[in-house]
Amino acid sequence: MSFKNKTVLITGASSGIGAATAIAFAKEGANLSIIGRNQEKLAITASQCSEHGQVPLVIVADVTKDEDLIRAVDTTVEQFGGIDVLVNNAGLMRFASILDENIMEAYDQTFDTNLRAVFRLTNLAAPHLIKTGGNIVNISSIAALKMPDHPSHITYYVSKAAVDHFTRCIAAELASKGVRVNSVNPGPVRTDFADNIGLSREEAVGFWERSGKLTALGRICEPEEIADMTVFLASDKARGITGASFVVDNGKLVKIKTP
Repeated sequence: MSFKNKTVLITGASSGIGAATAIAFAKEGANLSIIGRNQEKLAITASQCSEHGQVPLVIVADVTKDEDLIRAVDTTVEQFGGIDVLVNNAGLMRFASILDENIMEAYDQTFDTNLRAVFRLTNLAAPHLIKTGGNIVNISSIAALKMPDHPSHITYYVSKAAVDHFTRCIAAELASKGVRVNSVNPGPVRTDFADNIGLSREEAVGFWERSGKLTALGRICEPEEIADMTVFLASDKARGITGASFVVDNGKLVKIKTP
């Protein structure tokens, strides 16, 4: 699955799935444009990619800001001459139930990152992807396919359901122009999520242990597993696949609940 002379633009590349995806594409020889808000973490990702012979273009940007997205696309095209793959990975979760006073604040923050940014970046990148016959991989979630584990998760779950339908709609529109669009829907993945929501190290260990017990296979994914699926979908091996959502969840959706 060589991506030599192909350019891949990845959002949320400073850690977790995004960082693992950047490294996976680096191993396949891709030109990389990596986007994130945390410059120090992006530098670590860039260093890890460089170990495989690919020095990424590092773009510190906030995906909720139009001017940052425009700059990211323009800079990538100027540097590499085009875009072959767009990976919409950046995402976040904000907690509020429909009865909470802060529900609209949580909604705005979640949808600005998880959906609006995906819309806008796709809008900006699509003309370049049409030129290269490229493709898009959106990182969604099994949250798109199930009821929330808790009422306070509603904005995240609804945003990811929207990402899945966006994937299908754009796949239908861009198919005639030679551009494929798919999504990867992870279940629990061992990232810095636990740290980001304020769990202590001990609490984080317990969180991941409980998460593993909720899957049929009794384990959770490492970020590299999601990266592998993303690279596959972006490759010519998946040339007949578009408008599809690929679940990578260790069987969480099919886990039989015992009384």
